[in-house]
Amino acid sequence: MTFLPETGYAPTPEDRASLTAWFAEYDAHSARRDVERMADLAVFPLNLVSDDAAGDGRSAQWDREQFVATMTHVMGSGDDDITFESTRTPVFLSPAMAVVFTDSVMTANGETQQLRYADVLIRRGGSWAFQSMIQGGWGDNL
Repeated sequence: MTFLPETGYAPTPEDRASLTAWFAEYDAHSARRDVERMADLAVFPLNLVSDDAAGDGRSAQWDREQFVATMTHVMGSGDDDITFESTRTPVFLSPAMAVVFTDSVMTANGETQQLRYADVLIRRGGSWAFQSMIQGGWGDNL
């Protein structure tokens, strides 16, 4: 059982539904490798936090161009869709801020990979956007 921290904000059903809908849209773009549409759902500069092969924490800020170039390289090309099976645990800090922890299984070109990461999302004008991506193992590429 996962116990969420007390943040002082109790999300409404609409808060939860809007975040779930946002992730469904993002996952659909990811499945099609539509990196430009993925970028449309971000706030730039985008913060990235990871660790490197030496075990040191690393961080960077990417503009849209860097995000598109890197994600295009990472996701590769191909006609087959990528599939995701994800379990997400959102922690709402306010009506406009959430940290979302994700455990996911990604399948691409017949190969399966388990992922664990966190995203910081903000809501502006009624729409969510990711502002920070946190995942281990990518620091040497930042």
